Amino acid sequence: MKKGISLFVLLCMAAGLLLAALDGGAKRPEKLRVCEVTHSIFYAPQYVALEKGFFREQGLEVELTNGGGADKVMSALLSGHADIGFAGPEACIYVYSEGRDDPAKVFAQVTKCDGSFLVGRERDDAFSWEKLKGCHILPGRRGGVPYMAFEYALRKNGMDPHADLTLDNSIQFENMTGAFLGGTGDYVTMFEPAASSVEAEGRGFIVASVGQETGEMPYTAYFAKGSYIEEHADVIERFTKAVYQGQQWVAQHTAAEIAQVVKGCFADTDEALLESAIARYKEIGAYSETPVLTEESLGLLQTVMMQAGELEQEVPHSAIVDNRFAEKAAAEK
Repeated sequence: MKKGISLFVLLCMAAGLLLAALDGGAKRPEKLRVCEVTHSIFYAPQYVALEKGFFREQGLEVELTNGGGADKVMSALLSGHADIGFAGPEACIYVYSEGRDDPAKVFAQVTKCDGSFLVGRERDDAFSWEKLKGCHILPGRRGGVPYMAFEYALRKNGMDPHADLTLDNSIQFENMTGAFLGGTGDYVTMFEPAASSVEAEGRGFIVASVGQETGEMPYTAYFAKGSYIEEHADVIERFTKAVYQGQQWVAQHTAAEIAQVVKGCFADTDEALLESAIARYKEIGAYSETPVLTEESLGLLQTVMMQAGELEQEVPHSAIVDNRFAEKAAAEK
């Protein structure tokens, strides 16, 4: 009987050692639920970090879901269905301004200008913003940064967004491309790689970059509830390090090299289109090289929001931004 027990114990120990050897003795990665605003090559640093294993190196396993809009991303975060949100910082501004308990805070910026392109029905190499007068435009959801940034670009070019043209916000963000291809509107704003794909098919043509018109501002960032950040500071720190690695990799490599790495995240998109889309984003300086979100750039975002009538009073930078982890990651080059 004793021999039987001893043999059983030895077998269990052997099995344990075998499993440890197969696992490399490594600690299992911690799962993180991340909800992104949409799936776009505009977020190349994120997909590079995923595909190059930067999150894994930090002991993290990212479960990525598509929220289909910043408002939906924030809803997922506040309801506990996501640990980290990835969308425009305006979502955090709205939540803070509402006076909610435990509001979300940005801890890492990824893109630093509007990533949408204005697509028309005809090729126009001599496009000017004045040509939009009297036109029907699909610019996104009212209150969302794509919509507000587009309004800001119009104002910079001497146009009244409410009197000089029609801004149609009746169509959901994810349905805008389909609606345009189906015949709705004279122009539509699109992110990449959708814009390049439509142009390659000859069904629409990129005429302008909204980001180039509006200038640098925090456009997409990671955020989490303040309580989560404090309770999981180590996780946020490791996550931010992986994001920074992705940003640096994108900054130091060509569009072709980046496309090669992230093509698995865009299985339905031709690699050549991915490359051209990445090159276009690099050309307008869309990708942040550091996760730090500055007061100056947040100030421009809030100016855009106030001009759009979506924000009454500017929110302090410290109220919605926690740069501790971003600054630490950037300092540990």
